[in-house]
Amino acid sequence: MKYIRSFFAIFCFGVFGAGAAILNFVLFPFIKNNKELCSDIIHCLWKFFVNLMMFLRLFKLDIKRLDKIENKVIVSTHPSFIDIVILISLIPRSTCFVKKELAHNPILKNLVSSIFITNEVELDELKSESKKMLDRGFNVIIFPSGIRHRRDEFPKIKKGASLIALNSGKNIVPVRFYSDRDFLFINQPFYAVSDRRVTFEIQQMNEIKVEDFTCENEIVAKKKITERIVKELYDIM
Repeated sequence: MKYIRSFFAIFCFGVFGAGAAILNFVLFPFIKNNKELCSDIIHCLWKFFVNLMMFLRLFKLDIKRLDKIENKVIVSTHPSFIDIVILISLIPRSTCFVKKELAHNPILKNLVSSIFITNEVELDELKSESKKMLDRGFNVIIFPSGIRHRRDEFPKIKKGASLIALNSGKNIVPVRFYSDRDFLFINQPFYAVSDRRVTFEIQQMNEIKVEDFTCENEIVAKKKITERIVKELYDIM
């Protein structure tokens, strides 16, 4: 059974790669400046990809709460390589940060430059690019830990999300995102699926209002917002 599941995983990621190549070479060179259209296409195709993987019983989603989220900074825990695909499939008009190398990859560069933000740039440019997307009405998804981790792990949270929220004046929506077993975890190949269907649990937490912290200086505000993010994502202080 595990070998069949591995075959399904290879098949799904083959479909994903073929779809990305078609978008990159055939469609996005002509529409990549229309970020809203590009975002809608990516959202719909990634929803198809997620539904395909669920249809093949590779995983299922247990959504405890996920409201309609618009024009927010979304911070999430990071259990799997595929969690950004799942989140963008569920939340329209969303972008995230990607490695700079992907923007120069000939197979992905048109796709990446359409709506995604490269994260290996100077701080001022990072703030500027994220604010541009938020000002256009997009959500910006951030994994503030920067690393994949399990439910019982509590990595250090970076202050980037609080900085972006303060710079743009947009509220933060924390999302707890966990899996009941490892799936596309660190150093795990994409075909190394478990012998049982994985369950991803998704729960939106209390929104963090940036206006509650604007009376503080930036250093104190970043610290306090980051502490709130930790509390909402991990229920610890």
